[in-house]
Amino acid sequence: MLKLPYGISNFHTVRNEGYYYIDRTACLPVLESSGKQLVFLRPRRFGKSLFLSMLAYYYDIHQAEQFKGLFGNLAIGSQPSAEHNQYLILRWDFSKVSGQGTITEIKHSLFSHLNISIEGFAAKYQAELKKPIVINSEDAIASFQSLCSALSFGERKLYLLIDEYDNFANEVLIHQNDGQQRYKDLLAGEGIVKTLFKVIKASAAEGAIARVFITGVSPVVLADMTSGYNVATSIYLNEEFNQLCGITEVELSQLVQQVAQESCTEQTDYQALLTTMREYYNGYRFCYDLNYPTIYNPTLCFYFLQYYQRRCQAPFEMLDGNLAMDAGRIRYMAKLPAGAQVIEQILDDENPVTVKHLATQFGVEQLNELRTNPDYIASLMYFFGVLTIVDIQGLNKLVLKAPNLVTKALYVEEFKRHLFPESRERQRLQSLVEDFYQSGELEPLADYLEQTTLSTLSNRDYQWSNELTIKMAFLTPLFDDSYYIIDSEATVRRRYSDLVMIIRPSLRETLPTLRDLVLEFKYLKLSEVGMSGTQVRESSREALLQLPAVQTQLQAALEQLEDYQTTLVQRYQQPERLVCLAVVAVGFERVVWQRL
Repeated sequence: MLKLPYGISNFHTVRNEGYYYIDRTACLPVLESSGKQLVFLRPRRFGKSLFLSMLAYYYDIHQAEQFKGLFGNLAIGSQPSAEHNQYLILRWDFSKVSGQGTITEIKHSLFSHLNISIEGFAAKYQAELKKPIVINSEDAIASFQSLCSALSFGERKLYLLIDEYDNFANEVLIHQNDGQQRYKDLLAGEGIVKTLFKVIKASAAEGAIARVFITGVSPVVLADMTSGYNVATSIYLNEEFNQLCGITEVELSQLVQQVAQESCTEQTDYQALLTTMREYYNGYRFCYDLNYPTIYNPTLCFYFLQYYQRRCQAPFEMLDGNLAMDAGRIRYMAKLPAGAQVIEQILDDENPVTVKHLATQFGVEQLNELRTNPDYIASLMYFFGVLTIVDIQGLNKLVLKAPNLVTKALYVEEFKRHLFPESRERQRLQSLVEDFYQSGELEPLADYLEQTTLSTLSNRDYQWSNELTIKMAFLTPLFDDSYYIIDSEATVRRRYSDLVMIIRPSLRETLPTLRDLVLEFKYLKLSEVGMSGTQVRESSREALLQLPAVQTQLQAALEQLEDYQTTLVQRYQQPERLVCLAVVAVGFERVVWQRL
């Protein structure tokens, strides 16, 4: 069985214990020529820590004897750069710093981590140090200054690696009730984080630090360190580093084929596995050049394939629980004044989010604008990995969309919490939805939505009412990527339908009661049927179905559904499982439908 490095971020462990490794060492000479102090941003769980670990083993003077074993058969092995195994390595991991408690408690957590790292450094490189390092238990910045001073007496210089540089500061901003003020205390003026990076900048200028490589998720904290640390080169949007972390389509195809061949006694359709993974895990682009391919989230891919190796089937829950915390970040942004507007737009496939450019200068001074400016919120969502670049339109505007189904599901879940805040109501709704999945009978669900979602829309909502409003009312409860591949244009020959729900390939046999579902929505204003809201509410669905305007919209929807029906029946050869529904909303009062 192939050993997949799920959750493993130690390069030595991966290489020495036979784990599958996706070689990224060819980029090392390019990195060296890109600058002495680099900043590389990627979403959580994208392999940044493993990459940083690889850098540590490549440049550490104490790992020179292991170079052949660790790197010999990798891309860099035959022609290593002159800097390999030339530095003393100091590594900080700010994900280990707590963002909870008072500023004093956060500072103590940061200083403890720094001092522990510096103590380990002093013990490891004792032979190379001509001067002892003094550890100041009350001031880890002073300890770091002592380390840099000690290095100035020797020949070897420092390579400083900082992992998740923004982790604890982001936690303060997002998860604390008084997050904005506490965030300012950390970073504004002479805040402790800013002071630390001032010392890094000065030590690099003095020659004690030769190189710095920083990873993180967003540029928010970096913007607030600019005056203290304005010497770093940002490489996170450079085309040559688009796939530095992540898995390409070609790489995943080879991996999936190998796993499928080694895991199951019966012949496996590895192309079907790859198709499923593409829908759920692909779609990330980290540069502006659309000629560069999208890439896969590696943690999610290893999660999926590790499960498949054990069970010879895809996992039921496609979102790895270790990434579920991203929902908290979406929840934070949804609660911002402009957040709900952005999330609703993300779920509108026909009118995606567009921004002139990705905002990178957030900063303390822009926190209020971050809360109210949709472009800032969309940019932050990009850095968090819940939006990605899919196109460039008009006057070079970037088009941003959810990269795949697992991230889209996070948005839908948050929107569901907004529409149905009570847990009991969500449970009732889930029961109705699961009945619809199996029966294709819309009436119980439609009755419920008329009494809840649609009835809460006020008169002023009629000013911008359209098909999207109705689609959202149905999409939100129906979206469930545990059972379905949803809104997949490729499913129907790239012809767009309002809501396409195709049973996941792995469940077509194991859950025979599930139905494939296609819904086409139409919307009629009250003026178009010549009735008031009260008259519509008091009318039976049978009476509404006879209205000429309703009949016209139903026929238009049914004609659109015919092509989708033909395509899906040909593809899956299961016409008895396919339900195609034309749904017409009459204002926000009632919905009627007809099955094809």
